[in-house]
Amino acid sequence: METIQQTPDLSAYLAASDVIDHEHPLVRGTAARLASTASDSYDYARAAFEFVRDAIPHSHDVDDPRVTWRASDVIGLRTGICYAKAHALAALLRAEDIPTALCYQRLGDDRGGFVIHGLVAVRFHGAWHRQDPRGNKPGVDARFSLTGERLAFPVDASRGERDHPELHAEPHPAVLAALRGARDRAELWRTLPGEL
Repeated sequence: METIQQTPDLSAYLAASDVIDHEHPLVRGTAARLASTASDSYDYARAAFEFVRDAIPHSHDVDDPRVTWRASDVIGLRTGICYAKAHALAALLRAEDIPTALCYQRLGDDRGGFVIHGLVAVRFHGAWHRQDPRGNKPGVDARFSLTGERLAFPVDASRGERDHPELHAEPHPAVLAALRGARDRAELWRTLPGEL
């Protein structure tokens, strides 16, 4: 899929913010620990991806009612849905100067509608590569790859699903509003955006 960089200045995809708070000591410490065993930036990116995918459970999979949205909270509390986990991975990658964007898919949900799913894209060798740190479970096997996408959910266009090609430096406002506005995951599940 051809992606569209929303912000021409690549430095926007390295910036810290209230959501992607890679200057927070917990994010910095986690990044330093992961970097200490990595042989290069690719190896670090894979390790950061696997840490977020495997060490931070998707809150729906483990029935955790807490809603997180800030990267440092996701890492500290070890919980989050796809968007939150994408924020955490973006922060860890940006902490080590790897340009990282947020991107989205529109997927069918179990109620017959659609839900927006959050991913990241990392920039290596002059190109963007989408990654899905959602977390694996039976039927879901996402992997870090620069040679072909290994996302959690392939898009089925015949069902109206689609990839959003835009690469965002910050979370989409609809995503952030849903995360910030929900008191718990049950409420969040009722208010997840179906469109961007």
